[in-house]
Amino acid sequence: MSNISISLPDGSERELPSGSTALDLAASIGKRLAKAAVAATVDGEETDLTRELPDGGTVAIITGDTDSGRHVLRHSTAHVMAQAVTRLFPGAKFSIGPAIENGFYYDFDLPGGATFSDDDLVAIEAEMREIVKANQPFVRSEMSMAEAKDVFADQPYKVEIIERVESADADAEDAGEVGDGGTISAYRNTDEFIDMCVGPHVPTTGRLGHFKLQKVAGAYWRGNEHGPMLQRIYGTAWESKQALAEHLHRLEEAAKRDHRKLATELDLLSFPSELGGGLAVWHPKGAIVRKLMEDYSRDRHEHGGYEFVYTPHLAKSGVFETSGHLDWYADGMYPPMEMDNGTYYMKPMNCPIHCLIFKSRQRSYRELPLRLFELGNVYRYERAGTLHGLMRIRGFTQDDSHIYCTEDQLADEIASLLDFVLSVLRAFGFQDFTFNLSTKDPDKYVGSDQIWERATAALASALERHGLEYDVKEGDAAFYGPKIDIDVRDAIGRSWQLSTIQADFQLPERFDLEYVGADNDRHRPIMLHRALFGSIERFFGVLIEHYAGNFPTWLAPLQVRVLPVATAHEEYAEKVAERLADAGARVDVIGAGDALGKRIRASKLEKLPYILVVGDDDVAADTVGVNPRGGEVERGVGVADFIARFTDELAAAHSQVFAP
Repeated sequence: MSNISISLPDGSERELPSGSTALDLAASIGKRLAKAAVAATVDGEETDLTRELPDGGTVAIITGDTDSGRHVLRHSTAHVMAQAVTRLFPGAKFSIGPAIENGFYYDFDLPGGATFSDDDLVAIEAEMREIVKANQPFVRSEMSMAEAKDVFADQPYKVEIIERVESADADAEDAGEVGDGGTISAYRNTDEFIDMCVGPHVPTTGRLGHFKLQKVAGAYWRGNEHGPMLQRIYGTAWESKQALAEHLHRLEEAAKRDHRKLATELDLLSFPSELGGGLAVWHPKGAIVRKLMEDYSRDRHEHGGYEFVYTPHLAKSGVFETSGHLDWYADGMYPPMEMDNGTYYMKPMNCPIHCLIFKSRQRSYRELPLRLFELGNVYRYERAGTLHGLMRIRGFTQDDSHIYCTEDQLADEIASLLDFVLSVLRAFGFQDFTFNLSTKDPDKYVGSDQIWERATAALASALERHGLEYDVKEGDAAFYGPKIDIDVRDAIGRSWQLSTIQADFQLPERFDLEYVGADNDRHRPIMLHRALFGSIERFFGVLIEHYAGNFPTWLAPLQVRVLPVATAHEEYAEKVAERLADAGARVDVIGAGDALGKRIRASKLEKLPYILVVGDDDVAADTVGVNPRGGEVERGVGVADFIARFTDELAAAHSQVFAP
């Protein structure tokens, strides 16, 4: 038998018998690798372990403990779930079942419009484990469009996908289902179940098992609220029992920190149904934190060389026609309002109107860089199914800045912005960052390739000057220019995209912005878009979850509560509160109407930094009992001593928070 030669990622080569698979290659390297392998990359393309290797190919084994490997595990588990559902619910129709971050889902249409119950999830999971135990092989096949229609004749959603591919109207989800060209790829688990999929999948169902079904949700087919409502089952799958347990523990922690739950419990804000979806109202306690955030933002910008502007909440359609938003972003905008003198839109962005401010008079190079700043309200139409508390909302406030500069100033401005962004994020308690450079979407951009290359190079150069490692997100930029996204990692390890820096050569061109240079000629400025918080609302939501509602003392809506032991101590408690208020504390007093223990427990649920208890001895000695959040109780602390400690803590926080 002849041999084939395979190149490995480290540059070494290995000889194998002709007809060998990637699984054979893994076994030849070691038993542990073969056991951990779930798929392979052959000449840059992911493929099944069971496919024959080409002579001269470059092969890398994908293990389950990598991002690519987990994707394979999750997609394979999704197929097993669909197989279990079709066993338990004869006549069920299935649509798509992709792997997603940390898990997978599958959408189903049950006979008679039935819905899944919690008990059904238990039964489905048990049936999945029977399929895993059976160690069924995942067998790949390819067929023509016509053959695929026959195979999936009783699955209307699959037939629709095939027809969309035939009509060249396929989207990314369709591509993930079918494959390239005119061929449909599919995977079969025994004769009872087959589904279209490009793969790869694990060799057999026996390679799976560390999974958990989590919830059921409604999902419109193709996200069209006028289309059929399907039942979506979400699950998670991991490479080991330990990895699954750790993920489920993180989910428990995340549930405890859910900002929607805590915002209600702490009386910070709400989403009245009378207002409509995705619109929040801030209660007094939440408004205190918001004011602190906004005051901080204004102070930093005032001392950072920015000029404050204000713009209206809506504008005539011509502004958004010029900016390109009506060409590229109309689906994310609220419908037009016809007025007596034209068509108006709620603004989805502040940038077009900032361009009008720049254009309001002739500008000189001596004015550049011109840094305009606004806490500007914007409105975006998010579909009802995508709304998620403060994280995905329809009306929000951006700490928005647009900087107009010369090309010579561009690199220094971006470098300065990176410093500014990181100092703001650190001030609010974030220390772990990742950086992503988003490049041009080849199907959705304006401007020349040369301009895009210059803008992208300037952003990359700024990151490199700071010595910051970054990932490149190909095709993820907005239509008008590349961007840097800064993600933060919170207290339980989740990543949140918050701050953005975008280079824009397009809007200055579209709005015909000019400045007079030192040569007395007219030149086009470059525009930088920049948001530090991203939006006040989303940033606040992330803060709630990061701190689990335990805001640092300087940011807490109520910093100190004084509790008299009995009615006789209430007058003294009020005097202590007055002294604290005079020292700058946000403080209240809860009288002795309820038992002290009950009031202490209620105050702890409010996550207050300090609870002070005063009784007979305190009245006599001018002291308080200090019950700090997360600390040991102290008795007989002098009021003056506590106030000094408290003000020192605030001064230290202020020095750190407002440091440039």
